[in-house]
Formats: sequence, C-alpha cells, structure tokens
Amino acid sequence: MSATPDRKSKASSTAERVGGSVKPSKPPRNPDEPDFKALLHAWLESHRASLIDSLRRLGKQPIGSFFTCLVMAVALSLPMGLALLLDNVERLGGSWQRAAQISLFMELDVDSAAGESLRAEIGAMPDVDEAQWISRESALEEFQQLSGLGEALKELPDNPLPGVILVTPHEVDRDKLEALRQQLAEMPGVQQAQLDLLWVERLSAILKLGDRFVFGLTLLLVATLLLVIGNTIRLHIENRRTEIEVVKLVGGTDGYVRRPFLYMGALYGLGAGLLAWLVLAYGLGWLNEAVVRLAGLYGSDFGLSGVPSGDGFSLVLGAVLLGYIGAWLAVARHLSELAPR
Repeated sequence: MSATPDRKSKASSTAERVGGSVKPSKPPRNPDEPDFKALLHAWLESHRASLIDSLRRLGKQPIGSFFTCLVMAVALSLPMGLALLLDNVERLGGSWQRAAQISLFMELDVDSAAGESLRAEIGAMPDVDEAQWISRESALEEFQQLSGLGEALKELPDNPLPGVILVTPHEVDRDKLEALRQQLAEMPGVQQAQLDLLWVERLSAILKLGDRFVFGLTLLLVATLLLVIGNTIRLHIENRRTEIEVVKLVGGTDGYVRRPFLYMGALYGLGAGLLAWLVLAYGLGWLNEAVVRLAGLYGSDFGLSGVPSGDGFSLVLGAVLLGYIGAWLAVARHLSELAPR
C-alpha cells in the first residue's frame, strides 16, 4: 500500500528534472449541459426543417403560390422597367450632358494648331467632360452636306465659317453651366460662347420629373407588395391557428412559431424576383423588335439593351427582402392573438 505514493512522488520529481510539468486534472463536464456544437446543430436543423416545411406547404398550392408570385412580379417589374427605359432613352441621345454642349465660335484667324491647343486646355478643366475641335474646313464640309448648298458655297472666295470647339460639361446644372460659359467666353481666340439655357432647363425638368415619377411609383408598389405578402401570410396563419396554439401550449417560443412564415415570405419574394426578371427580359426583347425596325428607317442601329446582371440580382435580392419584411410585419401583428385558448 505504501508503494503507490512513492511512485507518484518519483514520477513528479522525474518530470521536474526533465523540464516537464504535471497537468492539472480537468473538472468533469456536466453531461446534461449541451455544448456549442450541439446548440449550433440544433439551430441549423430547426431552420432546415422550417424551410422544408415552407416549401412543402407552397408546393401543396402551386397555382395559388404561382399567381401570388406573379402579382408581386408585375409590381416589381414596373419601376425597374421604367428605369431601364429611361437609361435606354439617355443612351439614344448620346448623353444628357452632350445635349447641353457649349459651342465656342473662334476668331477667323485662329488656325487648327491654335484650336487644338485651346481644346486641350479646355479639356483639362475640372468641370469639362470632353472638348472637341472642329476646324473651319470640317465645318464648311459638314454645312455643305446638311444644307444642300454645296455648289453655291464653292463659289465663295473664302470660307466664312469659323472653327468651333464643342464643350461637354460634367453635369447639367444651370448656374454651373452659365459660370462655365462665361469663363470660356473670356479665353483668347473665342469670339462667342453659345449655350441654349432654355433647352438645359427643359432637359433638367424632364429628368427631375422622370426621377420623381419612378421614385413615387416605386414607393407605391413597395407598399402594395408589403400588403400583398402580409395578407397572404395572414391567411396561412389563420389556416394553422390551431397548430400554432398547440405549439405555444407545449412551450414553443415566438421565434419558433415565426420562423416558417418568414421563410415562406422570403420564398414568395424569391419566386416574384425571378419572375420579374423574366418578365423584364421578355418585355424588353419583344419591344426591341419594334425599336430596331423604327431605328432602321432612320438609318440608325440603335437597339434596347437587356436587363444587366447586376440589376437583375439586385431585383431578386430586393424581392426576397420585401417578402421577408412583409411576413415579419404580418406575424408580428398576429402573434399576440396566437396565445392558446
């Protein structure tokens, strides 16, 4: 019986001589206390079960689920479609900034070398997006083609047209454009700086009107989507009222009760976003046929661009988020009424 303590003391002294240490014994873990891995697995399993249950319930009503997603898709595609059409109209015009160009008419004695030097100086300005030099010869040739007076202009002894620098500003703003025009008019060699401010004001008003219309329509349709998804989730809640009361009676938490409906709202949003993307792609392709035919009559190769991938993914993500928010609001409103009777 005395040999056991001696062996322990010898082992301890041997460990100290070789630089080791005796590891302290760990306290025994309570077998009834779940660890983090078990809790995470249970949480993931609960979410997986809620997702599968939501998919199964939507699959039992395929026609109703499809038409709900279709109504949401139509509401989603309207503002996105208008925004894409505005982008295409802007591309048709070249750019809104190009429509507000400042034309600098030069003195007649300014040659091409001086005009190119001044164009480079103007193009380096911070408020200027682009500057283009049109020589006197190029201006005369273009005028002959557009006016139909080519033979009559050839009889003139000298070229009466001056060189022109077309200045494209960075942004369409009346005050900034007027200040830029005055600054350019004072540069050497410039005879006149012309800007159609009335057209700029009209253009700015059209842009603001279009932006406000799209923004207002987006807010209105977002509110409509929340009402649609909220009413749909409310019907699902009413159909499962007895089941929910039993779950709460046996200790089910509000989060456990809420989770399947949140997944259901997100799935509605996902289906609506994908359908809206498909509707936009098909609608723009169908409309593009008529646009290409009309542009061809004017000798243009213009065509509508499709739905960019980034905008499409943003549309789907926004639809999922709206479905989730709508379901959350609907469940939060009726959760207090779901107490067991």
